[in-house]
Amino acid sequence: MRTVGFIGAYDKIDLIIYISRLLTEMEKKVMIIDATILQKAKYIVPAISPSRAYVTDFEGIDIAVGFPDYASIKDYLGMPQHAVFEYDYIFLDIDSPEALEDFDIKSASQNYFVTGFDLYSLKRGLEILSGIKEPMQLTKILFSKDITEEEDEYLNYLSLGYKVIWDEERIYFPIEQGDQVVIAENQRVAKIKLKRLTQFYKDSLLYLTEKMIEPNEFGDLKKVFRQMEKGV
Repeated sequence: MRTVGFIGAYDKIDLIIYISRLLTEMEKKVMIIDATILQKAKYIVPAISPSRAYVTDFEGIDIAVGFPDYASIKDYLGMPQHAVFEYDYIFLDIDSPEALEDFDIKSASQNYFVTGFDLYSLKRGLEILSGIKEPMQLTKILFSKDITEEEDEYLNYLSLGYKVIWDEERIYFPIEQGDQVVIAENQRVAKIKLKRLTQFYKDSLLYLTEKMIEPNEFGDLKKVFRQMEKGV
């Protein structure tokens, strides 16, 4: 099982859902844990009789909302505490220092810091990173309309003194009005469709998902990606 953390104040649940959908098409078993304060998944993912905390299925993805830690999810699912989750991937959406500890983010297989370059995303994101007690490697996922080296250097400057080791690799997503419209439409119809997303967004999505899989699985990923692009 691979656990992947997506850390930051930037809205990232849709990105995590799109990655998860590609993996379920590859017959992977995936759980998303929305451990954010606002719990956006509660509002954009359809659920039958949602309660304070629940696990629901959305297009083959198990989505857990409202749980403070792994133990509470196991209790909800009727699992013994010593049991291991039977998922290929668990994705964590985190936007608080407390959740970093509660979900033992330092033990994750991979961790990403997701941000735009508005001051709220940057400064609130750094507040979250202040909860990291031991040096941790993070890969940046950067959302910006016109990405510049100066923006990345500004983030590096702001994060001086934090226990963060930035990976040299950075993954860029554009902020395009067209992508935002498509994502909003997908939310309204409760479907995950790639067809009308910009090529830049789709290329970045494919590249990021490739980081989650084994090298020999890339052919399968490309196949399901092409199918979803066509709306198959």
